[in-house]
Amino acid sequence: MELNSLNDSRNLAAYLVKRIPAKQLLILSGPLGAGKTTLTQQIAKALHATAQVSSPTYTLIHEYPTPEGTLVHIDAYRLPSSDALLGLGLEDYLDHARLVVVEWGEGLLTVFPDAFLLTLSFDGETRAAQLTQFNTLIPLDF
Repeated sequence: MELNSLNDSRNLAAYLVKRIPAKQLLILSGPLGAGKTTLTQQIAKALHATAQVSSPTYTLIHEYPTPEGTLVHIDAYRLPSSDALLGLGLEDYLDHARLVVVEWGEGLLTVFPDAFLLTLSFDGETRAAQLTQFNTLIPLDF
């Protein structure tokens, strides 16, 4: 699906919040500038969070309270492996969070094969998103 505007990202975020159950892992994949943090901001808004969402690149983990439960936002870019993320207590976050969003967390798919993987890409001004679970494409029909 193409993401041609912030409104498209907002609609995608609302769809993801409705589609992905609580205590689940959403891995965001894509190159720098693909919109991973922007999408997480929109997910927070869809969950009615009032906090300002920012990239956790240097702090690794941000938690945002929402009426539906905590949104956990993790940036694994600087971590040496998915084992390092597990060592930070990822499973504990999953136990109490509404949703755990991990940027650069593709290595977690071997440990959490039921995780949702949202791949973001862009070519010039055109951005696109593709959602999979268990290596199966999930239609983004909203």
